[in-house]
Amino acid sequence: MPLTSKPLRKLGFLTIGLFDGADPHRGHESTLGIIEMGERLGFDSAWVRHRHLQYGISSPMAVLAAASQRTSRIELGTAVIPVGWENPLRLAEDLATVDILSRGRLNPGVSVGPPNHYDQVKGALYPDTADLEDFSHERVRRLLDFVRGEPVTDFSGVEGFEVFSDRVQPHSPGLGRRMWYGGGSLRSAQWAGEHGMNLLTSSVVKAEESEDFAEIQLSHIRTFRAHHPDGDRARVSQGLVVIPTDTASPGQRAKYEQYALQRMPRTATPQGPARMMFAPDLVGTSEEIAERLASHAAFREVDEVAFALPFTFDHEDYVQILTDIATRLGPALGWQAAP
Repeated sequence: MPLTSKPLRKLGFLTIGLFDGADPHRGHESTLGIIEMGERLGFDSAWVRHRHLQYGISSPMAVLAAASQRTSRIELGTAVIPVGWENPLRLAEDLATVDILSRGRLNPGVSVGPPNHYDQVKGALYPDTADLEDFSHERVRRLLDFVRGEPVTDFSGVEGFEVFSDRVQPHSPGLGRRMWYGGGSLRSAQWAGEHGMNLLTSSVVKAEESEDFAEIQLSHIRTFRAHHPDGDRARVSQGLVVIPTDTASPGQRAKYEQYALQRMPRTATPQGPARMMFAPDLVGTSEEIAERLASHAAFREVDEVAFALPFTFDHEDYVQILTDIATRLGPALGWQAAP
C-alpha cells in the first residue's frame, strides 16, 4: 500500500550519460540501452542531463532522436538544456523535429543563465556578441514563442520553386505544453508558472527563505502553482537522487553508502555565494526510501518524479537501481507500471 494519500502517477529517471573520452561510443550506447530498459520496466519517462566540454551528453537532441527510434512509448526529456549555449530559433527547430520523430513524446527541460566558465568559453561560443548576449528569462520566452508557433519573420510564401513559412518548421502541436523549466529559486518558479511551463525541481535549491531543503522546495512548488494558469493542476516533477538496495550485492551496497556519505557534508548548510542547498541522497531498501519520501514536505505535493541516477556508477549498477525502483519502490509509492 502507498504510504501517502496521493499515489505516484508518473515515474521517471534521469541519467548524465557519462562516457570515456577514449571510447565515447560505449558510453552513449550504454545510455541508449538504459533508456530501452526503462521502457521495458514500465517507466513513464527517461531524462538526460546536458554537459558541455565535459564527458557527458553534449547533444541531448541527437541522443534522444536515436532513443526515439529504439523505443515506442516512454517519454523522453532533458533536465536540463542551458539555453545560454543555444540559439533559441535553432533549438526550437531541433526540439520540434525530435518531437515529430518520437510521435509527441519529447519533454524539453531548459534553464537560463550564462554558460559555465563563460569568460573562458565566450570567445569560442560568441566571438562577436559575447558582451551583448541576453542570458535572462527572455531567452527562454523567445524559445517558447518559437516552439508554440509564433511568427519569426514577416516573410512567407513561394519564391521560385521553394515554399517558405513564417514560423518554425516542423511545427509540433502540443510540444508547447510539454516545455519544462528547471528552477531552483522562487523567482524562477514564479516566472515558469506565469509563462505556462511545467516545473522541474531537483536535488539543488537556493536557500532564500529557509535552510531546510524540503521547506524551500515546497515553497517553490506552491509559488509556481499560485502563478500558473492551471493552478494546483500545474505539473511538477521532483528529481531527488534515489538509490534502492533491495537486490544490490554487498559490494554495491558499500559503494552506494560511501557515495552518499562523501556527499553528505554539502547538505548541512548553504554552499557558496549563491547559498545553494543540496538534498541528501536517499540510500536504503525501497521500504526505507518510501518512508523517507512520505515524510518529505515537497514530495507530498507532487505525483510525478524523475529520480536521478548517481553520476559515476557502472552500467550494471544502473540496471540494479532502475529494476528496484520499477519493481519495488514505485509500487510502494502507489505507482503502477505502464503496460
